[in-house]
Amino acid sequence: MGRKSNGLSRRYQAALRKYLKPGLRSNLRPAHALGRQAVALCLETLDLARFHERALLTLVLPGYSPATRGRMIRRAGAFFAEAIAPIENTHRAARQANDQLVQLNQALHQRSAALAASNRKLKREIAQRKLAEESLRKSEQHYAQLLEQSRQMQEQLRLLSRQLLSAQEEERKKISRELHDVIAQTLSSINVRLADLKREAALKSKDLERSIARTQELVQQSVNTVHRFARELRPTVLDDLGLLPAVHTFMKTFREQTGILVSLSAPAAVNNVDSDKRTVLFRVAQEALTNVARHAQASQAEMRIQEMNGAICMKIRDNGKGFQTEHVLDGKKKNRLGLLGMRERVEMVRGKFTIESLPGKGTTILAQIPLADRRPVGVS
Repeated sequence: MGRKSNGLSRRYQAALRKYLKPGLRSNLRPAHALGRQAVALCLETLDLARFHERALLTLVLPGYSPATRGRMIRRAGAFFAEAIAPIENTHRAARQANDQLVQLNQALHQRSAALAASNRKLKREIAQRKLAEESLRKSEQHYAQLLEQSRQMQEQLRLLSRQLLSAQEEERKKISRELHDVIAQTLSSINVRLADLKREAALKSKDLERSIARTQELVQQSVNTVHRFARELRPTVLDDLGLLPAVHTFMKTFREQTGILVSLSAPAAVNNVDSDKRTVLFRVAQEALTNVARHAQASQAEMRIQEMNGAICMKIRDNGKGFQTEHVLDGKKKNRLGLLGMRERVEMVRGKFTIESLPGKGTTILAQIPLADRRPVGVS
């Protein structure tokens, strides 16, 4: 590069000497050509300025008057300006290219920032859409579950209604049979006895006294039967004395009829619950013990009533054979009507009804009824 630079310096001095000779027509094309060669050699304006300075020291200073030197320096300046024009043009193009590159970089940066913002927005939209899709999927599942539950409850209600009608009809048959077989026959016997008394009125007084005694026994049997029907339909002691006396009375009759031992643990404050809740608790106890006698094959049962966390809790546990509870309240078995009735009664007073049982482990029935006064209408 040094030899090429020195060669260009000599050519520059020769071309400038030729340009400065008096009497010759000025031609700046050689200067422009030298400038292009300098560009090819990657020389800068400062390099040509040094060439120009050496050439002036050689060509202008020796032996010329000041006026001549001034004219030569001005002409040499025009030559130098033409020589550096290609370099300046290259610099200008480079600056323009650099300016364009800067503009492109700025545009690229803005585009990158806009693209990053778009990506962030797109990610947020995708996340929101995924959340919305997930929420929609969960909602669809929830509504499907609610629909299935509604369908099951409707089916259960239909089955329960049928079983309730059947149970009512069976109960009516039982009462009708009892009235016909017991009360009607007893009253017929009383009527026969009274006719006999009328005929025997003229006979011995002792025979009359025995007939009256037998008739009184028949009347008392009828009265007892009517009282038993009344107690089974709704015991008056429940309304007159409260829950615990009614439960005690029922448990006494239950033990006498079934031989199953039943224990009761309850505070006296339980009697203070309102009429609706008192009725529900008695019916649950009544139905639970009836199920123990019918299905559990148990030898003993335990009933515990207590106040806990603002609610009255009744727990009835037996040592019977137990059963699987998965489908116990699905209403598909006839002998589950009592359990459904207990649950319905408890839920009517905003309570919670649960059953725990395993084969061979006995059964526990739990009814939890809040003490807050939210009394529905029509509990009996």
